Amino acid sequence: MEKIVLVIDDDPELGKLVEAVLKPLELKVHQAYSGDEGLKQAYAIHPDLAILDIMMPGLDGFEVCSRLREMSSFPILMLTARAHENDMLRGFNAGVDDFLRKPFSKNELEARVRALLRRSKNENTNETSYINAYVDPVLEIELSSKTVKLQGNVIELSPKEYDLLACLVREQGKIMSHRKLARDVWGESYMSGPTISLYIYYLRNKLKDGQHGHQYIRTLWGRGYWFAPRNGTGEESS
Repeated sequence: MEKIVLVIDDDPELGKLVEAVLKPLELKVHQAYSGDEGLKQAYAIHPDLAILDIMMPGLDGFEVCSRLREMSSFPILMLTARAHENDMLRGFNAGVDDFLRKPFSKNELEARVRALLRRSKNENTNETSYINAYVDPVLEIELSSKTVKLQGNVIELSPKEYDLLACLVREQGKIMSHRKLARDVWGESYMSGPTISLYIYYLRNKLKDGQHGHQYIRTLWGRGYWFAPRNGTGEESS
């Protein structure tokens, strides 16, 4: 079945260029020229991938991304001339999966779109093969509903914070390298952006890790991170 890509950008010429690049990949491209129009189309056509600009009249790309994340988990590629660190951090927190700077090459756009669609397909195919929940007297993580509770209170996580935690929980007890976490959370096309250690720091703060008699997210220096169940065994590492 033909995959649907929704391009949300106020520049019609750029939309035509993206469509010309993606059409040979057997992708059906829909265009929206404002944030509001993009949201309406997303609700109507349920795309497999959205390509989103930051600077647009009305709703900007960050707000559009946040609203898209309320309705679906399809991949979002932010295609923009604004790709400074602060923009990227804000975008990842809003739920962006990848960034591509303008101007871009045909080959790079193709590669990133293929990677995001392939990753999305693999996640849907393998969704039931992983651990679906983690529960102990202090921490509850329901991967099916994307709910995290600490002592019964819901913890608000950004989309990427949740994805990182879910990745660690699914592979609990197994050391996950920085490279694998970056690829699993941000996609195969991950090249630059916020460091894994920064997001581990965010997670530990929100989970108050280590303040309830147990440290869930452990570091093995030089190798990566792992999630330690409260009653589990394994190598202790700070």
